[in-house]
Amino acid sequence: MGLQISGKNMDIGEALRAHVEGRVSDALGKYFDGGFTGHVTVEPEGSGYASDCTIHLDTGILLQAHGQAQDVYQSFDIAADRIEKRLRRYKRRLKDHHVSRREIAEPAASYVLAAPDEDEEVAVDYSPTVIAEETTNLVTMTVGDAVIALDFTEAPALVFRNAAHGGINVVYRRTDGHIGWLDPALQTASSKAGG
Repeated sequence: MGLQISGKNMDIGEALRAHVEGRVSDALGKYFDGGFTGHVTVEPEGSGYASDCTIHLDTGILLQAHGQAQDVYQSFDIAADRIEKRLRRYKRRLKDHHVSRREIAEPAASYVLAAPDEDEEVAVDYSPTVIAEETTNLVTMTVGDAVIALDFTEAPALVFRNAAHGGINVVYRRTDGHIGWLDPALQTASSKAGG
């Protein structure tokens, strides 16, 4: 277990640290028997507190949750309840699919680009600035498993290696609330068949 607990613009006391470690350990012990790493960040926000919780399971699944409340303990408990709910779904889906695949994840880079404000006029030579860069693992999974993994995070998209053909694929949240799937291999195959 590798759980980091930190505060932005505030000190994390031993009581809060013990509360966070206890909730995360209890939830993971109840629904998951593998290893994990994670990070919990608590910060004052307005007149209350915000908590962000990110848990990386050894199976390659990433769980993320955010909680906001007037009390620092309540803000973390909201995030912890969401993590626990997602773990419960994950365990149920594992039982339903009987999947016991533990493939080695391939490293990949993840970037967040700074977009111009919508009110501003975009210059012709506009080039967005990379404001966040993170190395993540590129996991081999089926499209169904990727949709499940996307459901566990609050991320807008998930990049993965398709187990069917080994190509890079993307599942993403559409603005209409549905899930979209990008598979360049399908486009290449249909281009070859049509031309």
